[in-house]
Amino acid sequence: MEREEIQKRLKKELDKNRYEHTLGVEFTCQALAMRYGYDLDKADLAGLLHDSAKRFEDPVMLQKCLDRNIPVTAEEERDPSLLHAKLGAWMAEHKYEVDDPEILSAITCHTTGKPGMSLLNKILYVADYIEHNRAFPGVDQARDIAQVSLDRAV
Repeated sequence: MEREEIQKRLKKELDKNRYEHTLGVEFTCQALAMRYGYDLDKADLAGLLHDSAKRFEDPVMLQKCLDRNIPVTAEEERDPSLLHAKLGAWMAEHKYEVDDPEILSAITCHTTGKPGMSLLNKILYVADYIEHNRAFPGVDQARDIAQVSLDRAV
């Protein structure tokens, strides 16, 4: 599916704030990809789709994961909001026709991280945290660190 079509669908499916956050993460992924020499198109697509499952309420996300045989941990069962990453990766593959395992991996771990993260995993993980719509104590410091060392930012 073409990027423009994905963006149109997300604009309809996500609430205004989530959509604005999505565009912020997409932009930040591109900036970090440029900074660290990563493929801009892959970073863009990962950023665009990272929160595609956030449109669902927690109980719905949990049921969708169970219905699709997406593994659910005890922690995720207690806090189903964590499942948006796994369900988002499933949606990226099955609804938005993404077949790149690196993009799917980045979406899957963009909230919790994981050992041995790839460059794209790190880019999306950090971009989600520092995108321009975020406003919390320490975010400017995190943005500065991300420009110097992606590993330190993670």
